[in-house]
Amino acid sequence: MPNSPTMLTVLALGLALLSAAGPATAQNCSCPPGYCCSQFGYCGTSFDYCNGNTCQSGPCTGSGGSSGANVSGVVTDAFFNGIKSQAGSGCEGSNFYSRRAFLRAASSSYPAFAHGGTEADGKREIAAFFAHVTHETRHLCYISEINENSAYCNSSNAQWPCAPGKKYYGRGPLQISWNYNYGPAGREIGFDGLGNPDMVAQDPVIAFKTALWFWMNNVHGVMPQGFGATIRAIDGALECNGNNPAQMNARVGYYKQYCQQFGVDPGNSLTC
Repeated sequence: MPNSPTMLTVLALGLALLSAAGPATAQNCSCPPGYCCSQFGYCGTSFDYCNGNTCQSGPCTGSGGSSGANVSGVVTDAFFNGIKSQAGSGCEGSNFYSRRAFLRAASSSYPAFAHGGTEADGKREIAAFFAHVTHETRHLCYISEINENSAYCNSSNAQWPCAPGKKYYGRGPLQISWNYNYGPAGREIGFDGLGNPDMVAQDPVIAFKTALWFWMNNVHGVMPQGFGATIRAIDGALECNGNNPAQMNARVGYYKQYCQQFGVDPGNSLTC
């Protein structure tokens, strides 16, 4: 999951490369795959970049650049509630996570999610996202990780310094963790991720926006490589290369199940 200490170097480097690559390549509108080129010539994945009325290229919404899956048509009430129903009514997430919150988060902030390729590609991305969400939250049961005593503070990160007394343990659909994730996620989404990380566990729309922020910045771009690459991007240090095949195979199982529900082939390279 995104709260692994061993992910520090990889995530920090990945975020640095993304921030460096966006504006530098956007001047010629040659954004990375899955990114939109805004009217001002910058790359990104949020509504400001992908709004079909101003977006120049990429998976723009409501324009000729739009492609992929109809997210609201794929993530139906039956699909979403089918995941929740396996968690049990006593779970903290049963009255927190909702299809409505997910759709609001995706449409308002991350319209490039499940777009940029064919309809089947989009459905596979939705299946992959919810496979990891199902695994991380145990069928949308957990809002926060069990180990809430851990601060998950990287004090050497000067760019995203930990706020006094705050803890950055896993919260939300992908259990986002660490100050170096909460800080930039909050800045892009519009909340104080460092000063008030509890917002991810209090507002279901922010929770899904935070999960989608992590996904779009770390996972979306590797979808063409197969589901195994998404496992590596999220929890590769703990589960890939034979480190924990049971956990890895659990994710693969959910992914294949959801692909079957959506009527698409899961593709190749499912494991890592």
